[in-house]
Amino acid sequence: MSSAPTISSVGFCTYTGNGNFSTLEESLRTISDLGTTAAELSLYGEELIAGGRIIPGRAERLVEITRQFNLRYSVHGQIVSNFMDREHLELQKSVVRAMLELCNRAEAGILVHHCGHAKMPALTRITDLDAMERDALAEMAEVAEVYGVRIALENIFALSDAEYRQTPEKVAETVKAVNSPNVCGLIDFSHAYIECTRLGLDWREQVRAMAPVAGHLHVHDSFGRPYSMTKFYHPAEATALGIGDLHLPIGWGDIPWEEIFSELTFLPDTMLVMEITGERFATEQADSLARALKLVDLVNSRRLAA
Repeated sequence: MSSAPTISSVGFCTYTGNGNFSTLEESLRTISDLGTTAAELSLYGEELIAGGRIIPGRAERLVEITRQFNLRYSVHGQIVSNFMDREHLELQKSVVRAMLELCNRAEAGILVHHCGHAKMPALTRITDLDAMERDALAEMAEVAEVYGVRIALENIFALSDAEYRQTPEKVAETVKAVNSPNVCGLIDFSHAYIECTRLGLDWREQVRAMAPVAGHLHVHDSFGRPYSMTKFYHPAEATALGIGDLHLPIGWGDIPWEEIFSELTFLPDTMLVMEITGERFATEQADSLARALKLVDLVNSRRLAA
């Protein structure tokens, strides 16, 4: 059994500015001052990669900023990353390679990668999409191994029946099929709640299936309601209606966090990242951190007692 605790670090994601690091340093300072041990670098918005190549001066500036703080880092890759995108697959892989190198430079041990999506194909073609993603992940896992990084495959929700996304259980099957120590699952609880509501699945069963391969967690609250409407003039309007992927402070939605963390366990040395940014919820972050630390204790104390 590994000596590392199940959940070994807790923090928040950074928020992005206009692509010139204008908010990264401030965001990291806020996260550090809260007393966290980790931060997820939202590098998809920082103009670090051009045409699949790292921009050297920008990468040097990134490292100058991250070295100021005593935090464990993960990196959130491109939101548009998609290993089911046949037309742009080589471009997609080139950006993931660059992101893995940036992880190495910033001493980040995890690269967050969204599970793939495509226009819903005929049922006989779904296996082709799954295989394309598995093959690309296996190829990138070899790159990740060189840098000592794990790719964390995140479960996402579809917006309609016209889009194919893997359920959390299927994401877990993909991780198992790749069978690499450099690929793990990432449970986003709110995403699972929304997708399973949309499909009529038991979302708690789905995250139970994913937990044994999960080495990274995204925590933020919601009501699990799919996007039955999408036009809002301000994020607070979606919050008021409780619709969609709201990224709310812990306790604002109706996810039963204590029940979930009382029963699930994850891979050793898992990082818990709250995608609850100071950009919107600065006054709520401290309370969410206190709640998250209690959730971590539910998991880690159970492991110690085993």
